[in-house]
Amino acid sequence: MTELSHLDSEGRARMVDVSAKSDTTRVAVAAGQLRTTAEVVRLVQADDMPKADVLATARIAGIAGAKKTSELIPLCHQLALSSVNVSFGFTPDAITIEATAKTKGPTGVEMEALTAVAVAGLTLHDMVKAVDPAATLTDVRLLTKDGGKRGHWERAGSGHRTNASAPPDDRDPSADDDDRITKQHRHAHAAGGKHEAAEGSRSAVVVVASTGAAAGTRVDKTGPVLVEWLTAQGFSVRGPLVYADADIADGLADALDGEPGLVITTGGTGASPTDATPEATLAVLDRELPGVAETIRLRGTATFALAALSRGVAGLAGRTVVINLPGSPGGVRDGIAVLEPLIDHLLAQVAGGGSHE
Repeated sequence: MTELSHLDSEGRARMVDVSAKSDTTRVAVAAGQLRTTAEVVRLVQADDMPKADVLATARIAGIAGAKKTSELIPLCHQLALSSVNVSFGFTPDAITIEATAKTKGPTGVEMEALTAVAVAGLTLHDMVKAVDPAATLTDVRLLTKDGGKRGHWERAGSGHRTNASAPPDDRDPSADDDDRITKQHRHAHAAGGKHEAAEGSRSAVVVVASTGAAAGTRVDKTGPVLVEWLTAQGFSVRGPLVYADADIADGLADALDGEPGLVITTGGTGASPTDATPEATLAVLDRELPGVAETIRLRGTATFALAALSRGVAGLAGRTVVINLPGSPGGVRDGIAVLEPLIDHLLAQVAGGGSHE
């Protein structure tokens, strides 16, 4: 039987001397899951929990936990971690957690990966316990490890599949968005610099005003919601196009290129010095639709008083309907609730039809 490395000849706990080991690249992947209710899964996916952004908070906690492993687990060595990645996936009744830790040194990073999963899972529990106090963190385990003289090890029967290939609820979409936007602009230049609008008025563009999302420091959760909704309504959708707040005028010019039937923006409608979406929108409008903007605000203030601070506007730029929505998932949901029963009639009117009865 293999001896336990953390016990000395007299059975006392000790810290293993790794000074004679060679420095090699070490990688470990661990996983776990928080078993909870379908309601919690739905709320987390929709970013609608009472506390803040659940997954972002748990991710940061997991990374911080990995960095503190030697302080939490007494016989672990202090490691100079090269990277720690924490990702999440969903099943009908669980949030899955996966952590990858990497270093170059004389000892492995299994405990760092496991600690990242455990701390991320505990943070998830803290974030959801108001809705489901019975949520259970379970199945925390090592999946694979690489490096050192033993090379590659993989848990038997694990069928290791990263959360990156799981349902895309928590994948960072910024890389995919960048690729998609690059392809769109390449196509536009090949077509003489114009984006071809879909026939009729059922073409739409989604524009996100977010300095953080444009810089890749935060994940936008509003644009994809709008794209999904518009697609379900039968629109041909371009975007989400992500622009920094300071560049939102360029974003609107990009969106209006090709004269789509509808442009919806999110973000930049508040009162902060960098919020400039309403001003950029008013600069391109020929006529305003004040009732649309006011109804969206009223819908928001019915449940959230601060929705009154949104300065979003709506109107017509030629035959394109342009509508500003707040840059929060809740604000977008309010906007969708207002727009869904009227958007078809509005577009028909702009195109010269639609009943006035």
